[in-house]
Amino acid sequence: MQQASTISWLVRCATVAAVLVLACGLATARFGSTLQQPAVTTRDGSLVTLNRYVREPIPDIVLVGSSVTWRLKEQYYSLPRVRNLAVAAGSPLTSLEIAANQPRLPKIILIETNVLSRLGDTSLIERFSGGARAEPLLLRPVRTAIAAYENWNHAPPDPAQARAERDNLLSRPPSTFNNRPHLDRALEQLSEGDPSVPARLNVARIRALIDQLQRRGTRVFLIHVPFAPEIEASSWVRTTKEIAHEAFPDPALWLPIDPPLSELRWADGVHLDERSALIVVRAIESAMAARIDAHRP
Repeated sequence: MQQASTISWLVRCATVAAVLVLACGLATARFGSTLQQPAVTTRDGSLVTLNRYVREPIPDIVLVGSSVTWRLKEQYYSLPRVRNLAVAAGSPLTSLEIAANQPRLPKIILIETNVLSRLGDTSLIERFSGGARAEPLLLRPVRTAIAAYENWNHAPPDPAQARAERDNLLSRPPSTFNNRPHLDRALEQLSEGDPSVPARLNVARIRALIDQLQRRGTRVFLIHVPFAPEIEASSWVRTTKEIAHEAFPDPALWLPIDPPLSELRWADGVHLDERSALIVVRAIESAMAARIDAHRP
């Protein structure tokens, strides 16, 4: 009797949570920015993305990285079966480890090298690599409601709609937003740290994972997403680049991205705006196509 009462209570909690989350989503769609988005945290978003990855069919192309790559949204790609596993405020190692630990691998993995100063999130890696404990029963209704909202709110558009949205985004002129205060703040933050020690630890682990992935038949490319010129010139970025290229000297491992820099804009010097992210995605697709064609018999 007590068990039935507990189950009934959990069902009611799940229902209420789902209704509240969906109601917030509908209110946001109806009234725009005057209302806050539901409190889906960055970590919750990563949980949903990674959970989809380990449960759904393996895509052809996977991107791993930080918030820099997270901006390169899946809907910007014209290629089918692309999955962006970048973790905002995270490390490329997190999703790279998770992808490498799966029984089946994608055909291509792109590894962002912009941010190598953060170590992998061991709790996420363990959770999505088969060795994690089951989630507490009490939290499942809330997680289920969040996942349902995310899947509903971010369902991929049909190809024609996606193509029209991309064309519309590219038809706009570059943003005239003055990001100078944000750029100065980003430069100040970058000047406070030295990425050398964690970057060297990370590239050593990335090198081992690349060897493992290549032995299993996956093609791996390293990418550097363009920063604003002032950020590119900072000692933090130059040091990170030197460490990455020292660890990976083979040019064939790098995917050169050559977008028209004059067309790119950054919200803060680090993160691309939407139009610029789409331009960079097209440069990535063009570079991948050239590499694939070059290796065809």
